[in-house]
Amino acid sequence: MELFTVIVIAASLAMDAFAVSVASGTTYRNLRLFYVLRMAIFFAIFQALMPLAGHYASIAFETLIADYDHWIAFALLFAIGCKMIHDAKKHSKEQHPNPAGLSVLIILSIATSIDALAVGVTLNLITDKIFQAVIIIGVITFLLSYAGCKAGQKLGHIFENKIEAIAGLTLIAIGTKILIQHLMQI
Repeated sequence: MELFTVIVIAASLAMDAFAVSVASGTTYRNLRLFYVLRMAIFFAIFQALMPLAGHYASIAFETLIADYDHWIAFALLFAIGCKMIHDAKKHSKEQHPNPAGLSVLIILSIATSIDALAVGVTLNLITDKIFQAVIIIGVITFLLSYAGCKAGQKLGHIFENKIEAIAGLTLIAIGTKILIQHLMQI
């Protein structure tokens, strides 16, 4: 069950990168394979490193938050989920910048992985195999970003916003599950 939860979290976290990839593929249909791969690699690296940074930050403050970690996990996942649902509505109105430029790609990579930093703070509540989780997050983000760009080139904006909203609901559900599990143990 732990592996399944990590995979679901990874897929949910990757939805921002997926949405940007779909929009990029739609807006810039002539993106060469090099740019598609570079986008997927950047998104994957940032998406993998942010939870790792969040995890190590949580270790530094572990004694301060141990009694409240399940509430923090719930609050963070709930807030991120709500933000993703809100952003799904907003994205349809935005103009997306050209992702082929390196500076734009770095900014997009940071912007799409901030959620992962917050999730990293709670990652130790889900698994003790942090490096395995980080690798899974990176691989899933790479695959979804690549697929999103290719799908965007072919299908356009058909499903971009709906998937991001579903990912937000999934993170809220995982946060609620963590909270309920810890409250049942008390």
